[in-house]
Formats: sequence, C-alpha cells, structure tokens
Amino acid sequence: MERLKSDQDQTEPKDTYKIAYGIHFLLGAGNLLPWNALITAIDYFGHLYPDKHIEKVFSVAYMSSSLLVLVLMIKWSDLSTKVGFRTRVNFGFAMFVISLMVTPTIDWAQNGGVSKEESCVTFYVVVASVVVCGLADGLIGGSLIGSAGKLPKEYMQAVFAGTASSGILVSLLRITTKASLPNDPQGLKTSAHFYFIVTTSVLLICIVCCTLLYKLPVMEHHHKRQLQHDHHPTSTTKLWDVARTIQWPALAVFIIYTVTLSIFPGFLAENLKSKLLKDWYPIMLIMTYNISDFVGKCLTAIYMVKSVEKATWGCVGRLLFYPLFTACLHGPNWFRSEGFVVFLTFMLGFTNGYLTSVIMILAPKSVPASEAEMAAIVMALFLGMGLVSGSVLGWFWII
Repeated sequence: MERLKSDQDQTEPKDTYKIAYGIHFLLGAGNLLPWNALITAIDYFGHLYPDKHIEKVFSVAYMSSSLLVLVLMIKWSDLSTKVGFRTRVNFGFAMFVISLMVTPTIDWAQNGGVSKEESCVTFYVVVASVVVCGLADGLIGGSLIGSAGKLPKEYMQAVFAGTASSGILVSLLRITTKASLPNDPQGLKTSAHFYFIVTTSVLLICIVCCTLLYKLPVMEHHHKRQLQHDHHPTSTTKLWDVARTIQWPALAVFIIYTVTLSIFPGFLAENLKSKLLKDWYPIMLIMTYNISDFVGKCLTAIYMVKSVEKATWGCVGRLLFYPLFTACLHGPNWFRSEGFVVFLTFMLGFTNGYLTSVIMILAPKSVPASEAEMAAIVMALFLGMGLVSGSVLGWFWII
C-alpha cells in the first residue's frame, strides 16, 4: 500500500511555474478587492453622504449578506456537486462587476448636483449594491475556501495571501490618487472611479483564470482524486460531526474576526485623529494594517504553528487589543502618539494574517479527505460570523 501511494505521488503532475498557486492567489485577491475598493473610497462616500457612518453601514451590510450565503451553502451542502466550482465562482465575480459599476453609473447619470431626497435614494441604492457585493463574496469565498480545503495546504495559503494583497493594491492606488489629484469633490470622484475601474479589470482577469484553472494538469489530477471521496452526500448528522471535530479552530477564527472588524476599518478611520498627519492618518493606518496582514499570511509559507490549541490561545490573546486601542483614545499621551498607534495597528494586522492562515490550513486537514470541503466551508461560516459580529461591535466605539 505504501509503495502504491509512493508511485501515485511520483506520477502527480508538478505545478509548473507555480501557475495553479498564482491563480489561487489571484482569485483570493479578487475575492476581497471589491470590499477594499469600497472602504478605500470611503472619503468619497463620506463627501456624498456626510450624515451617515459609511464605514460601519458598509461593514454590516456587506458582512451580513456574505454570511447569509455561507449559511445557505451549508444548508444545501450538495450544491458543489450540482453546480461546479467554475460556475459558482464566475457567477460571483460577475455579480461583483455589476454591483461595483453602480456608483460610477449613478455619477454619470446625474452629471451634476442632486437634491437631498435624491441623495437619500442614491444612498440606499449604493447600500443595495454593497449587499450584492457581500452576496458575491460569500459565494466566491465559500467555494474557493471549500475547494482549497481539499487541496495541498499551499493553495489555502495562496488564497489568504491573495486576500491580503488586495488591500495593499487598493491602498497604493489610494495614496497615488490622493497625492496626484486635488482634494476636492471632483478629485474624490475621479479617484473613486479609478478604484472601481481597476478592480473591475482585475475581476475580469479572475474570470478568465478561473475558467482555465481546472484545465491545468496538476488541478485535473487533484480533481480526479477528489471525485473518489465525493460520492457520499453530506447528511445533517455528518455536518454536525464535522463541526464538532473542528469546534476549536472554528471558535478561534470567529474570535479573530470579531476583534479585527470591530477595530478595522471603522475605528481606525473614524475615531483616531492626528494633528500632524491630518487626513493622511487613516490612510496610513489602513495601509499599515494591509501590509502587516499580508506579511502574516505569507509567513505561513515559511513557518507555521502545527498546534491548533496554541493557535487558538493566540486568538484569545488578541482580546487585549480592546483595552490597548481604548488607551489610544483615553490613555496617557504616549499611548495616543502616532508611533504607538502605528505599531499597534501593525500587530493587529500581523496577528490577523498569521493566525487566520494557520487556522484555515489546519482545520480542513484535521478531518477525513471526504469531509475536507465541508470543514473548510464551516470554517468560512464562522469566519463570516466573526466579520458580522465585529462589524456590529464596531458601532460601540461611537456610542
């Protein structure tokens, strides 16, 4: 038996030029690009709707709709056998493209000032487009994480490193446009449209790459091997068995994103002020978070904690960020200094990235191969619950 397994490993095609890894990285980036584009254009939306807490409204709308799709994916767990990975993911990317073009289309249609009543209507239209983005995020994220859960661990790492890279890309675009365009309504509009056009272009590339992915020899090999394990339908009892097996990593990823989303981006963008950096301060903090998140997710390709228990305790330890960031508002002067806040933001992003990658890699590998996709989707569900929980808790910073 061992010799047979060895022979199979030797005949497994190689990921030539790391193309399959790169496509998973790109799809991960594409999955989170729309969200990063929306929150990075927050000053533009804030100009249009100054009496709204845009960051917090967008967070709750986006994360809640994403969570809804993940719940439905678990309820109809045989979806992956009836609707293929490529169809689900490409449909999600198409939803992204359509919803992201809503804001530019409204601007082009209005071509000038609007009344207060019209502004209220367009705000709800924009929020509706954010909800559609969230639905697409849940469909793509659940499908992508579920698929990667059945593959070797480097593909899950690629997906989450990709999600972090999207934040860096959009932050760089934000810095470039802010430095080169005037800080007036027209400049804000131009920069926001630029984010959406670049994001849409990347999403269209993602559709092409997703179509090509399973035509690669290495992915065809993994797909054929997965079919040997996917012929049994998943019952409700089996689902709960899987959930119980991964209950600790599921709790850990819930804690990670409850803490992170209750601080980022709303608290960093709205609550922290700097007389020195002025309106560059939230941009710098968001860029710091995105870079450190990317570093953390990439580090697991070099070194990864092997113990779920240690990783879970690390997630619990992140609760310390609450008193520390509270001190940034109400503590001594050195707590409120830009240097300390940047350091704390870096640690928030780094621990988020590293622990997410570790937990999401380890959990699907702790169950039999036939249950790996379901385990990965359950993990995505708890990640989504953490996002919603954190988005709601983020409102308490302004109460």
